[in-house]
Amino acid sequence: MKLDFEKMGGLIPAIIQDSCTGKVLMLGFMNEEALAKTQEIGKVTFYSRTKNRLWTKGETSGNFLNVVSITADCDNDTLLIKVKPVGPVCHTGSDTCFGEVNDTDLFFLSYLQDFIDRRKQEMPEGSYTTSLFKKGVNRMAQKVGEEAVETVIEATNGTDEGFLYEASDLIYHLIVLLTSKGHRIEELAQELKKRHKE
Repeated sequence: MKLDFEKMGGLIPAIIQDSCTGKVLMLGFMNEEALAKTQEIGKVTFYSRTKNRLWTKGETSGNFLNVVSITADCDNDTLLIKVKPVGPVCHTGSDTCFGEVNDTDLFFLSYLQDFIDRRKQEMPEGSYTTSLFKKGVNRMAQKVGEEAVETVIEATNGTDEGFLYEASDLIYHLIVLLTSKGHRIEELAQELKKRHKE
């Protein structure tokens, strides 16, 4: 990135966004040294205009912003930094500096897939997910079929609570099967988006 630090006297704005939820967490400023340190340690480091020094977000609270990606805008004078935050971001204790709750239930599916991916890599003993991977793709596919049938039964003859429970089992087992085949649930969203017509 060839960034334009001159427009604002050596500083550029850095928009901080949660890589999982998509929420904007805060806005800070960086000089070249702050950006270099951010890239070096993998934790967002700003230039404090009030203290006239670098400060790594979380250096006193422990609420670090772990960097996922750094992208410049079209004018090369603003950064979008996607992060995985550790704890609340704002000094007030709020999730974001804009008073928003940094939580979107739908994004839990991506988190769950990440968790299942780790299970596949680490294969810890005693884990149900590990046992599914060990049994192979045929058993995983069979489980998806079983859970689909149980979901249908609850939808037609059961309770709302039972239906949601079985549908959740179905989604979980489908994500395990996707993982075993080298795919992610986001690919299903992409496929559905391609098919969607207004």
